[in-house]
Amino acid sequence: MSNQSPSISALPISPATSSAIADPNLASVTTWIAVLAAMIGSFMAILNIQITNASLLNIEGGIGTGVDNGSWISTSYLIGEIVVIPLTDFLSRVFSFRRYMIASAALFAAFSVACAFTHDLPSMIAMRGLQGFAGGVLIPMAFTLVLTKLPKSQQPIGLAIFALSVTFAPAIGPTIGGYLTENYGWRTIFYVNVIPTIVMVAALYLTLERHPMQLKLLREGDWAGISTMAIGLSALQTVLEEGNKDDWFASPFIQRLAVIAFVSLALFIWIELTVEKPLIRLRLLKSRNFGFGTVALTLVGFALFGSVYILPAYLAQAQGYNAEQIGNVLAWTGLPQLLLIPLVPILMKRFDTRYVAFTGLMIFAYSCFMNTAMSPDYAGDQLFIPNIVRAIGQAMVLTPLTSVTTGDLAPQDIAAASGISNMLRNLGGAIGTAVLATVITKREQFHSNIIGQSVTLGREEVRNRIAQTTDYFLAHGVSDPATAHKQAIVALGKAVKHQALVMGFSDTFAVIGVVLVLAALAVVLTRKAKGAASGAH
Repeated sequence: MSNQSPSISALPISPATSSAIADPNLASVTTWIAVLAAMIGSFMAILNIQITNASLLNIEGGIGTGVDNGSWISTSYLIGEIVVIPLTDFLSRVFSFRRYMIASAALFAAFSVACAFTHDLPSMIAMRGLQGFAGGVLIPMAFTLVLTKLPKSQQPIGLAIFALSVTFAPAIGPTIGGYLTENYGWRTIFYVNVIPTIVMVAALYLTLERHPMQLKLLREGDWAGISTMAIGLSALQTVLEEGNKDDWFASPFIQRLAVIAFVSLALFIWIELTVEKPLIRLRLLKSRNFGFGTVALTLVGFALFGSVYILPAYLAQAQGYNAEQIGNVLAWTGLPQLLLIPLVPILMKRFDTRYVAFTGLMIFAYSCFMNTAMSPDYAGDQLFIPNIVRAIGQAMVLTPLTSVTTGDLAPQDIAAASGISNMLRNLGGAIGTAVLATVITKREQFHSNIIGQSVTLGREEVRNRIAQTTDYFLAHGVSDPATAHKQAIVALGKAVKHQALVMGFSDTFAVIGVVLVLAALAVVLTRKAKGAASGAH
């Protein structure tokens, strides 16, 4: 392994080394500049998903495609991202950490701008896929820098900054995307990456130390593992993104992709457990803290990306909000985290890190349970308090949970662990979005049937409602009583459907709450992590 590790686990940072030796508990300014620059990339890569989702209808109209096909604009990015994350450790050793990170950041911005110049769906899908492949690299690399370059005592601060990218970016994304789209047009959302990327590339160029490429590692690459992983994850991501729209296994396309995903990923796992130099070291999951911590992170991914999917969908479908209005509501999940996340390292010094993570997960879960009894008039104002509570919970989750998960790992294992945990968190998000979309569909049908059984002409209150609505239509321009009566019945049917939709969304929050409770239980099963960053002693 000695010929494989220098680019990450022994990744020097310009003049930082001497100061780190002088004071092992204090990282140099140069090191912090590199870490903060890396965080810009992680933030932008995750932000880009939600900015685009908030403007998807406008993009679909701009390039002249339908709603059904337009979902591929998001799916292609997610496929590129989830495939490259586990490849990052290997490729950063081949091309050197510095060269690979700077090149990926530059390509991310370049492909982002290219998206703004596309005029049809195929070219947009291609550019988005390439953008995701470049941007996905930036997430595990930022994570790796924190855990390999900062001393244990300062890692909670670095992890708190990383948590901002993972939790704050999805929450603030719809606000930025909605504002830009409503005021300047959808193409502007693809320009927001340019200036931050220039700053990031300049800072990394000046602070990361050069290392030679190790192209000979390409000959030793786990190409069977890489191939089966890429095919399996691409197929699985597509199944999750497109399944609900195509009625899952009623679609031959989804059936074939599901078989491809299952066979490819089964082969991938077998290969990784048997080859001498695996692409992903799955055996790291045997470590108690890393194993249970990764389970918790996957469930957090389900809840985090699931809630970011559900809230805008609810406000758009059930309340008729536009993109900018949705962004203003979601801002109250994101903005408080700017104030709260920097305080989390202080909590981690005073209390056992596991208790902080557990408390955060339970607060996050409680905020979801607050939304399980929504009514048709439950909109932005009613979501204010639950969103504040959610912000408090989310702020307390990722930093301590990441510290618990990686606290017992050896430095040379951090890069490999970063690929596994970040990939599974993103996969958890994809599963969460797919599951919750299906829950909405199925539970809306269920509630509609239940309510419909009670709304019959045999009940006096139903007849009274129809009579009142008929009178309303007659008083507002409908002259024919028979026509007014028919419109009253249609209006009642729409009211039933709307109520069922709201109740379907309420059920999704219950699902997210239960998932977060399971994540909290996984945290309970971890051991107290070692080191100064692990909490009170």
